Amino acid sequence: MEKKDFEAWLDNISITFLSLTDLQKNETLDHLISLSGAVQLRHLSNNLEILLKRDFLKLLPLELSFYLLKWLDPQTLLTCCLVSKQWNKVISACTEVWQTACKNLGWQIDDSVQDSLHWKKVYLKAILRMKQLKDHEAFETSSLIGHSARVYALYYKDGLLCTGSDDLSAKLWDVSTGQCIYGIQTHTCAAVKFDEQKLVTGSFDNTVACWEWSSGAKTQHFRGHTGAVFSVDYNDELDILVSGSADFTVKVWALSTGTCLNTLTGHTEWVTKVVLQKCKVKSLMHSPGDYILLSADKYEIKIWPIGREINCKCLKTLSVSEDRSISLQPRLHFDGKYIVCSSALGLYQWDFASYDILRVIKPPDFSNVSLLGFGEIFALLFDNRYLYIMDLRTEKLISRWPLPEYRKSKRGSSFLAGEMSWLNGLNGQNDMGLVFATSMPDHSIHLVLWKEHG
Repeated sequence: MEKKDFEAWLDNISITFLSLTDLQKNETLDHLISLSGAVQLRHLSNNLEILLKRDFLKLLPLELSFYLLKWLDPQTLLTCCLVSKQWNKVISACTEVWQTACKNLGWQIDDSVQDSLHWKKVYLKAILRMKQLKDHEAFETSSLIGHSARVYALYYKDGLLCTGSDDLSAKLWDVSTGQCIYGIQTHTCAAVKFDEQKLVTGSFDNTVACWEWSSGAKTQHFRGHTGAVFSVDYNDELDILVSGSADFTVKVWALSTGTCLNTLTGHTEWVTKVVLQKCKVKSLMHSPGDYILLSADKYEIKIWPIGREINCKCLKTLSVSEDRSISLQPRLHFDGKYIVCSSALGLYQWDFASYDILRVIKPPDFSNVSLLGFGEIFALLFDNRYLYIMDLRTEKLISRWPLPEYRKSKRGSSFLAGEMSWLNGLNGQNDMGLVFATSMPDHSIHLVLWKEHG
């Protein structure tokens, strides 16, 4: 048929088709389809898909697609990625969606990473780690064996764990390999702290000592306390060492000479914790950069200004009950902004700028739970049976890990947290290494470690 005649015929047929009822139109189409060959049917199928299946994600501008995707939860988005290659490409490139999903899981976000496809992979890694925590599969255990008597003192730093024992020795262990790097003869250790060159020990013999790792030699001996020394801290920049004792005092020493510079009084119980830390906030009593000393006993936390001017008066005394009916746990957190301590009433957080109590966290059955570590996102807690991780945004326990029958000590430092950076948010790199260590009745040290990512 000539083109001109075909066009006239098509116009005539179109006019007639439009005048038919819907039922007649359907019968006409059915008849035409029955007369069609493979070429016509394929053409019909392709055009019907375009007319009936409009891919809005493909048709919309990318910015508008991203805006719509923000309203979907991550699990739905992962399902949508299976719709087509185009959907997967668009959804995977929606950086803000995956960054938000990661933040909601307690994941740290590095905004300097510009690769949009990177963040979906980060989320998948994050969701796997959080599932492992929920299913109690994120950790593994090991033991350090080498002491022949009670291990009372523990201190952890940069992959190394120091242990002080009643067998008159201190050992330095590589946690990743379980190997003992140094072992030196000391006195009985109630507290230890170390760096690359030296070890500082507080002892049940009422003294503090400084030792050289490489030779095992005692380089300083600090005498003056009349009770066991339960906690020590020091600062090389200030050339100051502080010690808390069962004689109810805190002593400030010259680290290099061993001279006692000051004795801080006011406690009426054993001083079980001293912390020397730079202040990070401004208040009427201190400025950012000032060195602050915290000392804690069974009922009170005392705050002291300290620096090159050694003589100081207590700035503030914190407690959770005026009548001393509630005691504090000896593990104290201070990061320069917040003071955190646990008691039978719950977890107390003070604002260091104002000394006001910001909040009291009271999870179920908290009476026997103690603080190990406190961050911006997570807290690490434990009791006689389990190690717990709490999401501080919801104040809910999100994971627990069973603990063996470890050696109990209400006053001592025979358990501690390992790596702490993940408490400010996991990032896929800081969830490795030591989580928790405790001394055991058989004189070994029980370790809880992050399992490698699946």
